[in-house]
Amino acid sequence: MIKRENYLAQIRPFYETDLIKIITGIRRCGKSVVLEQVMSEIRLTTDKVIYLNFEDRHTSIKIKTDAELIDYIEGEMKTAPTCKWYVFLDEVQMVKDWNVACRSLRLKNTSVFVTGSNSKLLSREFTSQLSGRYVSFNIRTFVYKEIVEYANILGYSASVSDYLIYGGFPKRFEFKQTADMLRYLNDLDETIVVNDIINRYKIRKQDFFRKFADYVLISNARIFSTNSICNYMKSQHVDCSINTITKYLNYLEEAYIIRKIPQFSTKAKRKLNFYVKLYDEDVAFNSIRRPNNRFDITHNLENVVYNELVFMGYNITVFNADGREIDFLAEKDGKEYLLQVAYSIVEEKAYEREFAVFNTIDNSRKKILITNDDNDFSTSTVQHIQLKDFLMMRDLEG
Repeated sequence: MIKRENYLAQIRPFYETDLIKIITGIRRCGKSVVLEQVMSEIRLTTDKVIYLNFEDRHTSIKIKTDAELIDYIEGEMKTAPTCKWYVFLDEVQMVKDWNVACRSLRLKNTSVFVTGSNSKLLSREFTSQLSGRYVSFNIRTFVYKEIVEYANILGYSASVSDYLIYGGFPKRFEFKQTADMLRYLNDLDETIVVNDIINRYKIRKQDFFRKFADYVLISNARIFSTNSICNYMKSQHVDCSINTITKYLNYLEEAYIIRKIPQFSTKAKRKLNFYVKLYDEDVAFNSIRRPNNRFDITHNLENVVYNELVFMGYNITVFNADGREIDFLAEKDGKEYLLQVAYSIVEEKAYEREFAVFNTIDNSRKKILITNDDNDFSTSTVQHIQLKDFLMMRDLEG
């Protein structure tokens, strides 16, 4: 496995603090690997490390509550009571009142790291117990730079087209045959999207939830409202309500399956949260739902650009300029960029359409167009970046 330096660099400054380090992300994105890499670095200077994996049945049966967790760790610490201990708790959400235990542990001579696959780890109901006492880090599936690095280790080259279709779940790259990889991705989807959510939230209308999830995940990189989703489901002769749609969208977001970003309106000078754009955490969620290899490369490309921008550390909104949508307003360190994404602008109509969205916008923000074309279509006011080059950039300045 590659060293995920982008995340380690964010976590390192907090190794020695008493703040609880919460590492979140979708299942199988590599949280446990990052946790292990943090542990490996800490083990270079001390052996006072306690690690518990709550996906291990032996551990989860033995330790179910905050009291049992505290008792176990205190028992381990008795072997060297005057030393500082480093405590690593993998998939800690499976422990009842884990936050209470962590609040208690941080008062001892410990540095605590936890991982979890549900964004409720950071919801008010949990973090009220940890107010001002934690720092969070979100791990995501591989971006293209990481895929290239991992593919080199495994002995093959990674293509951009493969990334646009099958995404970046780390484990999938270990399967040489496409059929085996698809079996893994489909089984993972069934676990993450269906079983986990249905069991966690005790959903009774399981067929409806499956249809809802299928529709949302094949509709990535599109503007939605709860009303529009509800109307679509009704057009398919499926009874639903706005409240149910809102609830189910929240479930997908809490499990890090989708991301919602608001629009920024130049007219209103504010974010518009009624209509949001939905992106899949990984484009594999779209592709495995497409029949007969009719993959939605156009929307997956925009989804991939979004994922890469988040990895680079940009805050993202959709830019609405008097009714004209620009795909992304990206902001970091006080700098703002407007980005439009298209698969190709070789045809004249596509060229005119994609450049036209920038025409009424002043040049106070850098304007960027990203496409899969090989030719450079840059103008005096708009920088054209080829997708293959963008995917290897560390930030929008190069």
